[in-house]
Amino acid sequence: MANLKDIQRQIKSVSNTQKTTRAMKLVSTAKLRRAEELAKRSRLYAEKMNQVIAEIAGRIKCNKIGGIDNRCFTEIENPQVVDIVFVTADKGLCGGFNIKTIKAVKELLKEYKEQNVKVRLRGIGKKGVEFFKYNEVELFDSVIDLSSKPDKARSDEFIRSSTMDYKDGKIDALHIVYNGYKNMLVQELHVNKVLPINTDDFECEESHSSMLEIEAENEEDMLDSLVNRYVDFNMYYALLDSVAAEHSARMQAMDTATNNAKDMVKSLNVQFNKARQAAITTELIEIISGVESMK
Repeated sequence: MANLKDIQRQIKSVSNTQKTTRAMKLVSTAKLRRAEELAKRSRLYAEKMNQVIAEIAGRIKCNKIGGIDNRCFTEIENPQVVDIVFVTADKGLCGGFNIKTIKAVKELLKEYKEQNVKVRLRGIGKKGVEFFKYNEVELFDSVIDLSSKPDKARSDEFIRSSTMDYKDGKIDALHIVYNGYKNMLVQELHVNKVLPINTDDFECEESHSSMLEIEAENEEDMLDSLVNRYVDFNMYYALLDSVAAEHSARMQAMDTATNNAKDMVKSLNVQFNKARQAAITTELIEIISGVESMK
């Protein structure tokens, strides 16, 4: 039977841990409300942005002889070099949030390796960057303190180099991998191929019913500007969606940890009461034995 003082020490330690995890859950809940609202508003903008650029490119493709002469809208059949940008958290204690993204990146790396395609891995977030560095996977570029505090200017600066490299023919595809927010209890993994932009779903018949009016003097300049905005905001939205999912995952993890600590305290209290009862019984037996021996 364990010593009473040891059990009391364990109860105090677990109780303190329970207080910490409960406080972290409350903090994550408060942060989630703000991040969730921002992610939802940004999602609407991102969806409309993707819809507009696909429609404009589709109309140009249908109306212009020879289609679109822009590399950002042309599928490369045999890619030689691709960029994979992943987003993970800067901190842990959020369950399997980071490992899901890391596993998706590893699968994508394996897939391209089998095709003998060179991959330039670019990382955002301390946890993912440290994982790949520890496993001696070469990182082309990395940044920390951006996933926890999404900033539009820094996000644009980070992703713009991939956009320019794609336009210059240095890379043949651009992927963004992140774990996004679906609801308070569920995170959704995203493996998005951002470049080249797919316009195959746009039907030429739709251009006749479109509300958009395109009267650009230079279609190439217009498309280049749209592509920059499209890639920039997809990167920024990935950061916003990821930070909301991170707070959601951490809230769940801390709630589970709090409940586990509560169950452990109950178990330790039962163990303490049994030990105390056994100690009292032993003392009573010793007293009775002593009295009996004096008769």
